[in-house]
Amino acid sequence: MNNNNKNITPCHVDVSSETGRLRAVLLHRPGAEIERMTPLNAAEALYSDILNKPIVDSEYHYFSGVLNKWTDVYYVEDILESLLQEPAVRQHLVGESCRMDGCTQLVPQLMDLDPKQLATILIQGYENPRWDAQNADDRYLLKPLYNLFFTRDASSTVYDRVLINSMSFKVRERETLIYEAIFKDFFKVDLLNAQAHDPQARTEGGDVQIAAPDLLCIGQGIRTNAKGIRYLAETFAKDHPHFHILAQELPMSPESFIHLDMVFTFLGKHQCMAFEPMLNKTGLFAGKATTLITVDNGKITYTEVPNIVKGLERLGWDIEPVTGGGSDPWNQLREQWHSGCNFFSLGDGKVIGYRRNSHTIDALDRAGFAVLNAEDIVDGKVDMNNYDKFVAAFPGSELPRAGGGARCMTMPILRD
Repeated sequence: MNNNNKNITPCHVDVSSETGRLRAVLLHRPGAEIERMTPLNAAEALYSDILNKPIVDSEYHYFSGVLNKWTDVYYVEDILESLLQEPAVRQHLVGESCRMDGCTQLVPQLMDLDPKQLATILIQGYENPRWDAQNADDRYLLKPLYNLFFTRDASSTVYDRVLINSMSFKVRERETLIYEAIFKDFFKVDLLNAQAHDPQARTEGGDVQIAAPDLLCIGQGIRTNAKGIRYLAETFAKDHPHFHILAQELPMSPESFIHLDMVFTFLGKHQCMAFEPMLNKTGLFAGKATTLITVDNGKITYTEVPNIVKGLERLGWDIEPVTGGGSDPWNQLREQWHSGCNFFSLGDGKVIGYRRNSHTIDALDRAGFAVLNAEDIVDGKVDMNNYDKFVAAFPGSELPRAGGGARCMTMPILRD
């Protein structure tokens, strides 16, 4: 049921909800790029710590293994290798990558590499042959894409198009080149880009949730700004006589609140996972606005609502929040830090997330979700199809230290 072979065939691209039955997803296996940082440059790479790759590999094996049991899985590196056989794509990706990282002298050398070697270098970086061991900053002329395994952020399937996101930090800007090529040249889908509309507009996929064919939920904070949200409202106003965006303002720090999906995700049609201080507007969320943006025959209006759940109810949704971290405020903060609210839906009432967030998993258990171990699923001891509602809990001790969870590491391409 997966696309691990090199003879990959593109599927149709369409995602009109967060919880429709998942049919295809895009992943990237964490590679050597995640080891190419030190404590000196980890913060620049947007990491709060450096990772132990053998443990990352084991954890990712069970995460991706669950998805391979459920849906068609595409891998970034496989598609990229295939695309690099095309001269025009190769020239564009090499030229633009080197231009953005200030190493255009490498273009002739990189153009001579075979597609597999070149795909590896575009992701993992190119080492400076004159590197001075006393200077950590110049070891790689072409910088490693440390965050590429968070496939959610640089591109987002929004209905039958793909939003190429305008990244807020330079270290992630080159990721968009790869995703633009993947979706334009492999999947051959129409693209959206907020920055092409307004150079100051910013969007990232962790902030964009496709609640329904006429409703987006979007976070506004350090990664996605008001101009990016305005672009999406104006874009979909052209296609829909009636359209809504629920925008949730996020704290600008600490880094665990970078995206909406760190405090709110959909578990099914009638349940969501939520960080309680966001709903109650307490702590870091005191004074953070929740705004209902309504498009009515081209006219855009803004109305403040109490919180995102109340906003959904106002639009006719019957939805029950499950509290990330359980009922204790101390545990809520601890588990939110390690992506306790960051669940990814495989279908209505069928989700995957970190097992380490035990209080959150217990809350899901009490809410009627069968708790399944990812190891048992991957080993064939448990069949997810036998359960109406479940959470596939996979091990996470190193992966969460990179700053994201199951939703961050998945880019859905097709849902029912």
